[in-house]
Amino acid sequence: MTTAVATAPEIRLEDADAGLLIDLVGLSREELVQQMAAIGEPAFRAKQLWHWIYHRGVTDFDAMTTIAKPLRARLAERFAVRRPQVSNVQLSEDGTRKWLLRFGDGNEAESVHIPEEDRGALCISSQVGCTLTCKFCHTGTQKLVRNLAAGEIVGQLMIARDTIGEWPSPADARMISNVVMMGMGEPLLNYDNVAKAIRIMMDGEGIALSKRRITLSTAGVVPMIERCGAELGVNLAISLHAVRDDIRDEIVPINRKYPIAELLQACRTYPTSNNARRITFEYVMLKGVNDSDADAHALVAMLRGIPAKVNLIPFNPWPGAPFECSSNNRIRAFAQIVNDGGYSSPVRTPRGRDILAACGQLKSASEKVRASQRGAAVPAA
Repeated sequence: MTTAVATAPEIRLEDADAGLLIDLVGLSREELVQQMAAIGEPAFRAKQLWHWIYHRGVTDFDAMTTIAKPLRARLAERFAVRRPQVSNVQLSEDGTRKWLLRFGDGNEAESVHIPEEDRGALCISSQVGCTLTCKFCHTGTQKLVRNLAAGEIVGQLMIARDTIGEWPSPADARMISNVVMMGMGEPLLNYDNVAKAIRIMMDGEGIALSKRRITLSTAGVVPMIERCGAELGVNLAISLHAVRDDIRDEIVPINRKYPIAELLQACRTYPTSNNARRITFEYVMLKGVNDSDADAHALVAMLRGIPAKVNLIPFNPWPGAPFECSSNNRIRAFAQIVNDGGYSSPVRTPRGRDILAACGQLKSASEKVRASQRGAAVPAA
């Protein structure tokens, strides 16, 4: 699928000459070395900055005490270590926390932290809005505004760490133990920026998240799935939600371009797929649409040969939603068939429903952004 989607503009080397502070968050190691070379500093300065930015979470150059004071002042004249602006924070009665984050151009996206007893997952957005229009997803009712840049993606994790107090990066016992690219947008339609952000998160001298702790969720951008596995090696989750093309065409429209058979073949050849690292198939339970016994049996049959587990997701309602959630008895019966077929099929406990932070409920206030701010055209069909 080809795209022509705007992304927040990158700040270039010459921008410093125009009086613009260059944001260091989101730069690769190589780009950070280039920035240091531009001011006559050796490559090891980039390593020092990387440590302060991504291991210690520092935003003020004056606090970077391993760097000489005169140089700290020079850095502050040319560079910045920025975070997205927190527009709003909501805390659910179950402990789920949702941030509405505003970026430099005024656009907004949401991220969500779902805590457990001794760990937690952070759900990160990759786009402002979404172009896929999945019928059960609140984000899908918001037009795509633009892709998020790498710094805006990793910045969501940094904001969450600021809030929870996980700087310096802990070696273990993290309350943000996992990251899921499962927020607003389709990550594989913003692959370059998502991949750059994920590499920053995985760097062992900074945030140091293992690739086994990062999951990328896709609705099925088939040509990018193999590349994701080969280059990043992170866990893969597939937003499947139906076992028949005619139904999936309606509720997950990208299926019209990449039907189920092509999607499953990409999963069978996903480079990191094995019994130890199964592909997760997400399946939202929609009353009378995809929740019959026949659907469950068909799901078992179609997954044969793929190391997989199935996450059954009770539909999370939102204002104007066209579906109802399957009953508890229907979900249990469906899960039993899938379990009996040899696939783990846990039923996801809805979290953050009271603040519209549950799966499929995210939507920012940026959809009313002026057309002139939207940048380039919507992706081609």
